[in-house]
Amino acid sequence: MSRLVVVTGGSAGLGAALLAAAPAGAHRVDVSRSGRAPAGGEHWPLDLADPEDWTTFAEAFARTVADRSWERITVVHNAGTIEPIGFVGEVDTATYTRHVLLNSAATQVVGHAVLAALRDLPIRRELLLISSGAARTARPGWAAYGAAKAAGDHWVRAVGQEQAQRGGCVVLAVAPGVVATGMQERIRATDAEDFPGVERFRRLHEDGALLAPSDVAPRLWALLDDPSVSSGDVLDLRDFA
Repeated sequence: MSRLVVVTGGSAGLGAALLAAAPAGAHRVDVSRSGRAPAGGEHWPLDLADPEDWTTFAEAFARTVADRSWERITVVHNAGTIEPIGFVGEVDTATYTRHVLLNSAATQVVGHAVLAALRDLPIRRELLLISSGAARTARPGWAAYGAAKAAGDHWVRAVGQEQAQRGGCVVLAVAPGVVATGMQERIRATDAEDFPGVERFRRLHEDGALLAPSDVAPRLWALLDDPSVSSGDVLDLRDFA
């Protein structure tokens, strides 16, 4: 099968694991500030916190889609940041602005670009957003992060309905659980004054309850072929065996 797989934030953590576990033979593209081309694939050195790079992504993606007769195209929007952790009004303004641009705005703008390029192609197409339990639970110190993930979930619910009416792309949001990534290391290093819930995440680490990215990634790929999943679904991977 001629399959295109594009993963934003594919240079490390879950994104890198998703690229490594991508279906055999797929043409893989990593979209990240740093990183390198996956074997047999490409690296697009883009900073999705920079609005100028949103246009560059849209153009590169449209060219790649038109490059050949793909049989299936899957885009996983995984790029995101946890910084800054802290109370709104107290954290660094520039870092907070970057957070909102990457976690909130880029999700919708990149998603729009993907759907525009894939519109009405007579092939199987999927757009998967990596969500988080933070979308459903308000935690002091994570206001921006939780708001961004909640916005992404709502976007998926609405856009999934739109695509069912016309467009035909499967759009999903999936929370993978607590995964052992650099983001989790940063969370555990945070002072409780900035993130009062930090002890829960330290205990999860101490108890060995974090999931390995290499274990999570194949399950996410398998979920795309699960017949019980429908466009517009907002899912938690832990609900699937």
